Amino acid sequence: MRIAFILNIFPTLSETFILNQITGLMNRGHDVEIFADIRGDIQKIHPAVLEYRLLQRTHYKVAVPRNLFKRLWKATWFIIVNIHKKPLVILRCLNVLKYGRQAASLRLLYEVLPYVNCKKFDIIQCHFGPNGILGIKLREIGALRGKLVTMFHGYDIRLGLKSEAIYKKLFKQGDCFLAISNYNYSNLMHFGADPQKVIRHPVGIDINSYPFRWQNSCLKPETTIIITVARLVEEKGLKYGIHAIHRLLMRNPKLKLKYNIIGDGELKEQLQRQVNEFALDNSVNFLGALDQEEIKKQLQKAHIFLLPSVAEALPVSLMEAQATGLPIVASHVGSVHESILNGKSGFLVPERDIDAFAEKLQYLIENPKIWPQMGQAGRAHMQANYYINKLNDRLDEIYEKLLDNS
Repeated sequence: MRIAFILNIFPTLSETFILNQITGLMNRGHDVEIFADIRGDIQKIHPAVLEYRLLQRTHYKVAVPRNLFKRLWKATWFIIVNIHKKPLVILRCLNVLKYGRQAASLRLLYEVLPYVNCKKFDIIQCHFGPNGILGIKLREIGALRGKLVTMFHGYDIRLGLKSEAIYKKLFKQGDCFLAISNYNYSNLMHFGADPQKVIRHPVGIDINSYPFRWQNSCLKPETTIIITVARLVEEKGLKYGIHAIHRLLMRNPKLKLKYNIIGDGELKEQLQRQVNEFALDNSVNFLGALDQEEIKKQLQKAHIFLLPSVAEALPVSLMEAQATGLPIVASHVGSVHESILNGKSGFLVPERDIDAFAEKLQYLIENPKIWPQMGQAGRAHMQANYYINKLNDRLDEIYEKLLDNS
């Protein structure tokens, strides 16, 4: 099959679940091309991006000049160069009667330019709802052809909760919608998606690339290392995690622990100020954005995984932590409860409940002998439900069925 992936950013360290899909489909013999709005940081790059030469398969959105003269001049040149390739597509982009300001401002033309050299695809795989909307528009114009599949994750569901009508056209014209969790599935039903087109299909990880952390028993370490892997954004609730660490240390002044936070984002300075105000400089460490191999090394050094989110879909970081064998303390939000076996592989606590976070962390710190047992439960749960090879086989079958029904 020829498969187009429409993404926001590529490459990016925080979306290994998409990379796992791309490489998995390529391993199965499919021809994949990637279309992204923004080029990610190529200084910090997953080895698979280089191994599979994915940058050579990636097309990026053309920036629209703010200066109107430059915009018109550049658009004129693009039209002259490309009009012979897809004349009807370019003419449709200029249809002011149908597309209004999008056409008049030439923004629609610029949006279509990365696709002018494309041949027909069998599958157009859009990650996140807004990219599904874009895929519908591109297919309507004729810039793309193929069955359109949209996978819903987190922020796109929150967009729908604010305005259900946003996906009305997508639900009507899209061919298939993948819900990564029961939470997403129920919301897609609520938004008005056709149940016949919606399939539960979670994201996954390569379990075998995460060595199990523990031996048969575990002695209490001199310093307990708690770890979080998350973007430093509001929905990850990191301020509550830091506050819980502060409360834990206030109650247990002699407790030796380190809280390592892996990730980057807009709240970095704000969270650092919070650490300073709580005098936690010796306990809380911001390690920044790390590549996958470095994250694996940090997980191997850690003892407990903390995720204090206030909004989630199905966080891959919890899968990676459980594959490693770390016991979990996480907020009971979104579909987190689907990936954690509460009381067996970790503990779920109410969101923003600082005392509850501190209490469960203290319980785990005081009972290291249960860490391997919880770790084994978590890894077995990941193997059974979130192993990427199984999921990619199933995705292959979903695509084949779509094409068979056309």
